[in-house]
Amino acid sequence: MRNYPDTLLDPARVAVAIIDHQPQMYFGVSSTERCAIMNNTAMLMQAAKIWNVPCILTTVAANTFSGNMISELTDIYPAVTPIDRTSINAWEDNNFRRAVEGTGKREIILAGLWTEACVTFPALTMRHDGYKVYVCTDASGGASKQAHSAALSRMAQAGVIPVTAQQVLLEFQRDWNNKDTYQKVMDAVKQYGGAYGLGVEYSETWAGAKQAN
Repeated sequence: MRNYPDTLLDPARVAVAIIDHQPQMYFGVSSTERCAIMNNTAMLMQAAKIWNVPCILTTVAANTFSGNMISELTDIYPAVTPIDRTSINAWEDNNFRRAVEGTGKREIILAGLWTEACVTFPALTMRHDGYKVYVCTDASGGASKQAHSAALSRMAQAGVIPVTAQQVLLEFQRDWNNKDTYQKVMDAVKQYGGAYGLGVEYSETWAGAKQAN
């Protein structure tokens, strides 16, 4: 397989950071349907898990205002303790910064709530510090559609690259002949992939029926 180091995502080069997916933050989201954001975030985290990509979890004011990161996500990485912060900008928190630097990766995929603050601020400042930053747009949400859209536009103008959860999953896979990860990808698609997942379920059922005959 050809290498495209400046074009396509390579799981060997990236880390993922999940920012502030907490109950209080979800309450304020109205840019997108909340369960869809949760579902897409889980798909992104499963993609990271399949390829052993470092995944950093962080929360803001978990014990005093926002609540713990939702269990649907923390259950994917039960051994990872979310880094709690007081700063809106995660990149200005020393513990978060050390965690990112500790991965040794210079390409970071961010997903978080809200897009206009807790995603935009670290994205812009990490770009300033020389990181190649991607934002998973459908695993992030803002207080309004306008806020989400304006934030994505601002980040794109600063060189932040928009991606989606399923795009990341498929970009990591690259080739259906990569059998080591094929079934795990299909399992993630069936669980989180919506209509695509239903199609996979149907094709497997149909293939099973043909074999039975």
